[in-house]
Order: sequence, then structure tokens, then C-alpha cells
Amino acid sequence: QSYCHRLQHDMYFLTSTSRLNEQVVDKIVLQLNRVYPQILTNEEAEKFRNPKASLHTRLSDLLKHLQKKGDRHCQEFYRALQINAEQLFNDLPSRKILKTPDPTEIDTDKEQNMLNDRGPVFFLACFSVAAGLALFWYCCNSETQVIGRARRILGFSPVIIGRHVRNICVLYLEDMSRN
Repeated sequence: QSYCHRLQHDMYFLTSTSRLNEQVVDKIVLQLNRVYPQILTNEEAEKFRNPKASLHTRLSDLLKHLQKKGDRHCQEFYRALQINAEQLFNDLPSRKILKTPDPTEIDTDKEQNMLNDRGPVFFLACFSVAAGLALFWYCCNSETQVIGRARRILGFSPVIIGRHVRNICVLYLEDMSRN
């Protein structure tokens, strides 16, 4: 969307009462007068800063004048508005439209977090279930026999290793000794 169309869309919002005060409008006009390339000539800047005319009229005339000049001039107005009245700039209706995401577009950050939203406890629970099923399947196998040497080696293991972990290690050593 071009800046001229955005400015036309935002015109009512900007010219409504108490949105912009005299000081902010004067700062914007001065910035447009002094920026390179010069958007407003000295005569135009004097016209739009004339305190005899109402603020609403001056602002409306300024916006119409910028729309006639083209897209570059409207873009510079938005830049001046952002510098001098950032909160108002962020509240513009055209900005809200630009911020609204396309419903058909996939948000990659959101999709990436969908896989990680359960946390480490969920991972550990799933891993424990999988390890338990593997151990159950291995223990129920009729060919499994405990070898004495493996049992003696793990018998000297520290107390920190629990009974269940010790049994898993014994089964692993038995499997390794068969191969």
C-alpha cells in the first residue's frame, strides 16, 4: 500500500480533535521544511504554520498538499510523525492494518514453539515410558538369562545406583556378553 493511500486512510484519524497539538504540527512542518530533499518550501511552511488559521484547517490542508505531491512526500510526513509523535504514529489505523498478520501465512516462530511448549517434564515422562516398555519387552523375552559375572560386577556398584538402574545395567552386560 502506497504512503498516499495510507495518508488518505489516516486523514480522519489525524485531523480529529485533540490528536495533534499545535507544537507537534509545527515541529512536523519545520522538519518537512528542513529535511533533504526539501518537502515543503519556506512559503508553504509559513502557510501551514500560520497561527491565524485553525489547527484542523492547517493540518487538513497539509495532508491534502502532501498527497498531491506524491508518495515520497507522504513517506517523509510519516517519518516526521514518527519522530515527533511516536505514540500517535503507532496508533494510526494504517499501522494497525499493517501489523495484522495474514491468516493464511504460517508464523514460523509460533510453529517452532508449538513443538517445545510442553517442557522437560513431558520429555522425561515420555522417555521413561519408552524405556520402561523396552525393558519390559526385553525382560519378558524367554531367552534372557542373568550371567553371574555381570551380577558380581554390579554388586560392587555404589549405593547411588538404584536397584532398577542396576537391573538395566545387568541386562545390558548380559546382552553384550552374548555378542
